Amino acid sequence: MDDKKGLDKKERLLAALDQGMVMIHLDARRPGVLVPASLKGEAHLRLNLSYRFDPPDLTVGEWGVRCTLSFSGSRFTVAVPWSALFAIASHVTKEFWMYPDDMPPELLQQPATARPQQPMPVVPVAAERPRTFLREVPSVAGERAGEPPTTEVPPEGPKDDPPTPRRGHLRLVK
Repeated sequence: MDDKKGLDKKERLLAALDQGMVMIHLDARRPGVLVPASLKGEAHLRLNLSYRFDPPDLTVGEWGVRCTLSFSGSRFTVAVPWSALFAIASHVTKEFWMYPDDMPPELLQQPATARPQQPMPVVPVAAERPRTFLREVPSVAGERAGEPPTTEVPPEGPKDDPPTPRRGHLRLVK
């Protein structure tokens, strides 16, 4: 990998980290990559990085990225050389930079001649959606404009129902 591409990845990653959480996409099978043994064979491994994680050792340098992260509750120091990193995604700005020349062959879906040589910014999907319009909603359930409110009380369920379990806010990212 040339130094110019590594410098571009470094600058983009640092700028994205200044904004907030960033997901890096890498090929864990490449030489120099250090990840837990269970993830070493992954062609498309995604790792979240953030200054908010208060990483004691987050280093973004000329070689690549090094940081201690948590995997299933266990801390592990990962190392990712620039040659293994093929995409950077900002959770905050929704910007996405892809480096097709560094992608694993099984992830490529287009011929090499059609691939751009420069990183491609991807437009967030949210920008393509039409705007929604607000409408007035009656304040009491079942009440309609110009009608008196109903006095019906919705039936209550049995008191012995256990509370519905809430989903955790963390998710496993492979």
